Amino acid sequence: MFRTRIHKTDRQALLALVLLLVPGGVPASAQSLNWEGQTGVFVTPLAYTAASPKDSIGKPIVAYHYLDAGDVLGGFHTASVTVGLLSRVEVGYTRAFHQDGDTPGLSPLWKGGFNIVHAKVNVVPENAAKQKWLPAVSAGLVERTQVNNVSGVLAGKTYHNADYYLVATKTVTQVKGLPLVFNLGYKATNASVFGLAGNAPAYQGRAFGAAAFVLKGPAKSQIVLGSEFAQQPRQVLNLPGADVPTTITYAARIVPRPKTKFNIDFGVAQAAGKIMPGVDLHVRHQFALGVSYGL
Repeated sequence: MFRTRIHKTDRQALLALVLLLVPGGVPASAQSLNWEGQTGVFVTPLAYTAASPKDSIGKPIVAYHYLDAGDVLGGFHTASVTVGLLSRVEVGYTRAFHQDGDTPGLSPLWKGGFNIVHAKVNVVPENAAKQKWLPAVSAGLVERTQVNNVSGVLAGKTYHNADYYLVATKTVTQVKGLPLVFNLGYKATNASVFGLAGNAPAYQGRAFGAAAFVLKGPAKSQIVLGSEFAQQPRQVLNLPGADVPTTITYAARIVPRPKTKFNIDFGVAQAAGKIMPGVDLHVRHQFALGVSYGL
């Protein structure tokens, strides 16, 4: 399942760098990075930020994610580092790496990796002013550069794209022994499938969200089960006629011991199938893996 052909420049960047769901709002929730390095679900951000003191910088969090995107797109890897600031802010950098697919005529549309820089600020803390119903609310941005996939290959150049978003997250603990997490956000984006399919023709407003619940596992471990969705711009720049569906993930996170700040994530991603007549990308039930660790 794991492919071995990594672009040469990606291997060099990977050497230079060396998820998914929050466990019920406990401190480990601020140590779980998503695909692009944000504190969040597998591909979408939460309103929580990486842990840090109120007057200084927190310790770095590092993460690795892998998506087996099938025989057309190939394999994708990301390596991330994120830090929290002043207990309300996080910033980070992620490098995305690509392994070639093996479908003639389509696989060459995916080429090389790209850079991802993100920042998030918590505008309203969860339960602010002792209002237990109040969710955490944050604003953030994601900037991607050197994006060559699909749009760039077809135009013979690289692109950049970005997301600007607001997100609200609420952890509900009223159900004894079964913490619940709800997440809902809205973004303006000109990225197609987080840059994995290149660019959209213009910025569009898209919704995203997630829901999860937390179970107690053996030896004080936690198991988090949940799902998320992320609406995508339907069109792809330089590829007329393409129709990109909503991205959906189903996932499980294993937290062996919350105090260790270490998480292992497994999931299935539904991204894109038949996007136009005669073009099937085969990315409707693909395996995903993530590991996050707070230093």
